[in-house]
Amino acid sequence: MIGYYQIKSPLSHATEQNAAAFIGRISNSLGEELCRVGASEYADGAFSLLYVASGGSEGYFPEVFERLKGKPCYILTSGESNSLAASLEILSYLKKRGGNGTVLHGDDATVAQRIRALSAAHRAKSSLNGKKLGLIGEPSSWLIASDYDEDAVERKLGLGLLRISIDELLSEIAAGGYEENAYTEKLTGAVFDRDELRRALDIYGAFYRIVNRYGLCGLSVRCFDLLDTVRSTGCLGLSILNSLGVYGGCEGDMPSLLSMAILGEVTGKDTFMCNPSRIDASARRATFAHCTVPVTMTDGFSLDTHFESGIGVAVKGRFDGGDCTLFKCSGDLSRYYASEGVILDEPYSDALCRTQITVGADGLSYFLNDPIGNHHVICRGHNKDALDAFFGLLDS
Repeated sequence: MIGYYQIKSPLSHATEQNAAAFIGRISNSLGEELCRVGASEYADGAFSLLYVASGGSEGYFPEVFERLKGKPCYILTSGESNSLAASLEILSYLKKRGGNGTVLHGDDATVAQRIRALSAAHRAKSSLNGKKLGLIGEPSSWLIASDYDEDAVERKLGLGLLRISIDELLSEIAAGGYEENAYTEKLTGAVFDRDELRRALDIYGAFYRIVNRYGLCGLSVRCFDLLDTVRSTGCLGLSILNSLGVYGGCEGDMPSLLSMAILGEVTGKDTFMCNPSRIDASARRATFAHCTVPVTMTDGFSLDTHFESGIGVAVKGRFDGGDCTLFKCSGDLSRYYASEGVILDEPYSDALCRTQITVGADGLSYFLNDPIGNHHVICRGHNKDALDAFFGLLDS
């Protein structure tokens, strides 16, 4: 339920029935009820709308503005009874005084989509506040441009960072064992070497215990350190974490883990950290690949070894098509990239990491001209509006 506070001139001929009809149409398009609230509830709520039902209501806004105390103001207008004209005057007043806001105007579907994006952004920002990400070991040495600004992230999002030694992970792996769940059962049902699976699941168990011990919402691990120490990889364990809704990233890449957390909280969908592997900007085509995809995101899967080392257990996910979103943010949240595309059918290549997604999208020259590191994150569906709204909140 999303709240709205209504202001309207007593001189207006617009009736409450007209206002109710408009709110009803927006609610239907939104798929969620808009509920009328009082002034205090509107000002104190985490996310709510200001419905300007008619012209002549501008004089009520200065008091509303004082109540907002710097919060963004989302001005909903029906386009009837001089509602838009009044909304523009209100927005101008707001901006002149250093406020942050926008007018929500257009056909019902357009307005509903904008409300949906803003609501998702506010919900994600609130959800991340107070949570913690974990870093096991140090970032991999080749991540020379993937700096993480712990202070900036905590200041802007309230999202903390906990550093965990690789020795603690190795001790947990040596202890062995894991709690079964639907995803471990599904993966162990696949055809693969039983000893390799056991080692990979011991690594998953270690990840899971560390997540629970420290109350983490996600972790990234310097996973190549496992090749020589335990002769396996973290691919399967991270895939299971991601399937469970715990953000699991590899190579100690914290900007990518941060991107996974933001994309997941904004969209409520599974996320996949992957490498851009082949790009043809003129053909609007790019292939992304990695070995840690959540099985919940795929249209089917099999098991294989980790690509670079040829050991361990990795998920070879299959994607039959559908819309998708590409995303990455910098480690200080000063910059982000978000683009929408469609998953294309493409033959599997033995020369790339095990899960491969070929995407058709515009603006792929970004990767060749000014990328934010190498790893990027993909989720299903079109979600750019909500990501734009989320970063708009960080600037407000």
